[in-house]
Amino acid sequence: MHGTAAGPLTDPSPRPAAEVAPGGDTSAGTARAVADVVRRRAAELVTADMDPAEVAGHVRDAQREMARFRMGYEFGIEEMLTKIRILRSEFRQTHDHNPIEHVTSRLKSMDSIIDKAVRYGCATDLPTIRERIRDIAGIRITCSFESDAYWVAEMLSQQPDVEVVQRKDYIAAPKANGYRSLHLIVRIPVFLSDRTEHVFVEVQIRTIAMDFWASVEHKLFYKYRGDVPAHLQTELLDAARTAAELDARMGRLRDEVRDLGGDGTPGAPREAATPPA
Repeated sequence: MHGTAAGPLTDPSPRPAAEVAPGGDTSAGTARAVADVVRRRAAELVTADMDPAEVAGHVRDAQREMARFRMGYEFGIEEMLTKIRILRSEFRQTHDHNPIEHVTSRLKSMDSIIDKAVRYGCATDLPTIRERIRDIAGIRITCSFESDAYWVAEMLSQQPDVEVVQRKDYIAAPKANGYRSLHLIVRIPVFLSDRTEHVFVEVQIRTIAMDFWASVEHKLFYKYRGDVPAHLQTELLDAARTAAELDARMGRLRDEVRDLGGDGTPGAPREAATPPA
């Protein structure tokens, strides 16, 4: 995902993880990206004066290897989305508050993966990429309140097959440009017919206000190709402070409503359990 905010992600309706919204990696875009990589590799082999039949064999091997590489991440996204769907369904049926408002996902294109490997200065072979680049699969969860973001992160982290390998709390310590979000890199098992693969998935958890700010910042970042004018950076930073104040204010309002019981009077019992503050 982008260093401050990832681009548009897709709604987690039941469908293959590779099918994502505009701005993400579509199925057609995936095929084109893989084909481009394979064609470049084939051109290198032809330049090396290899036998055409041998080149064709290498191309087929490369296609299969690319497909298997991406397949693990597609299934990793589906595994995490299933966990999140179960939590959302549980809260809709048994609680008076659902901490999860929206969920989106994306899978990086092969071109984006290679570009990031080059920026990291790491080798571009698939085993190295698999270990070094840990945001190939990404999920974003949007919540109403800051406390919900931490609550969702805790629920996911406590699941026995979810291993949290990295946690970056940009809510408590925002980035210099004002970006706020809670990031988890998790490793989860994907059970295939002949093996079990453990894949990394980046999970971003943020409030609606944080997500709105990040979406605008993302558009400006790419419009100006990373060189956002100083006056717009200042405006964004001020907007980030306003968004943080809004989150704090809405949190206080929620807490005040919580203190009212089911009949609207202080101290009256609530009808269902509510999340911890």
